[in-house]
Amino acid sequence: MVEHNGYFYFAISAVVGLYLLDLVANWLNVSALQPEPPGEFKEVFSADKYAESQQYLKTNTRFDYVSDFVSLAIFLAFWLMGGFGMLDEFIRGFGYGEIVNGLLFMFVLFVAQLLISIPFELYHTFVIEEKFGFNKTTIGTWASDQVKGLVLAVVIGAPILALMLWLFGEFGKQAWLYAWISMTAVTLLLTYLGPSLIMPLFNKFEPLEEGELKTEIDGLAAKCDFPLTEVSVMDGSKRSAKTNAFFTGFGKNKKIALFDTLIEKHSVPELVAVLAHEIGHYKKKHIIQGMVIGILKLGVISFLIYLFMNNQGLVEAFGVKQASVYCSFVFFFILFKPISFVLSIGMSMLSRKNEFEADAYAAEVTGGSEDMISALKQLPKDNLSNLTPHPFYAFLFYSHPPIIERLAALRRLGS
Repeated sequence: MVEHNGYFYFAISAVVGLYLLDLVANWLNVSALQPEPPGEFKEVFSADKYAESQQYLKTNTRFDYVSDFVSLAIFLAFWLMGGFGMLDEFIRGFGYGEIVNGLLFMFVLFVAQLLISIPFELYHTFVIEEKFGFNKTTIGTWASDQVKGLVLAVVIGAPILALMLWLFGEFGKQAWLYAWISMTAVTLLLTYLGPSLIMPLFNKFEPLEEGELKTEIDGLAAKCDFPLTEVSVMDGSKRSAKTNAFFTGFGKNKKIALFDTLIEKHSVPELVAVLAHEIGHYKKKHIIQGMVIGILKLGVISFLIYLFMNNQGLVEAFGVKQASVYCSFVFFFILFKPISFVLSIGMSMLSRKNEFEADAYAAEVTGGSEDMISALKQLPKDNLSNLTPHPFYAFLFYSHPPIIERLAALRRLGS
């Protein structure tokens, strides 16, 4: 039976409150759509293309309304009908130890969430993205991605969870410190190995071929004193027509990757500006900054988990009779949702600041802002991005500044 105590009311308020906040933010975002593109985008967007971008936002928003409501309804029904308690009693009936019980408990919840999300993912990929010309994936590729993701969750996630359950079950007051050290080591290892071992499982990365673009990028790297190990071309077109570029990894496993779709749709000067932007993140220490903040966040979370460990009131709020390390883990992260959301807003604010700095760096090293402006003006058309997001929505969810703000900042550099 679910106990209606303070933990219960806090958790249900957090879950429903975040859902309602997202609902309002999405409604405001759609309401902020303008009948015509902003002045300088009239030369980029035709009337039909701009109408298509607005329809894309409306379609995705309606889809989010439905998927979020269904997910919330299923979660609340499972919780309030005693699902967590029944699952815990069922698993305890096998007579395994706490670590195995915990892994089974979390695995069942993970698979249940996966099964709920699959119909929505299929619809979004093969109906919505297909309708707007973005989807390039096949059912086979999509299914392969799901299987690979599940295998990685078991092969990598299960040992990590087992380690955390063991640490918090064995080391008392020092558990949070050992957990922090362990998770920091795992995070650094995965960040280092990800570009060479994990990412290639999903996409093909080929070294950029010799030619004008390669020559210009090599010159840019030398000018920026950037230790360029490899610029890769990623087969993004295998799954989507959308364009992107990113920087990942550290040490000798740093990787700058350009989507093949990006190369197809942009000029060499624009691509060089995009690469300069990515190098700017490295030169401005944004990568290290993010890693340090992430490690500190792991420490705070580890300590908070320790404070809620084996809390009888907490587990009773979710209908579980007997406190355990694994239930404490699962239910803590439900309680943590509003704090996590607030932290994500702070991280997004920092990210937007960093994007402005990387844009400014790109303009500086490429001798002006026009190439970066030209590249940024093209991206919304390629991806059917919203040109006029509501400020509240952008504040909550945008990791990059709205395009219009980025263009204005770049133009101020040249004035």
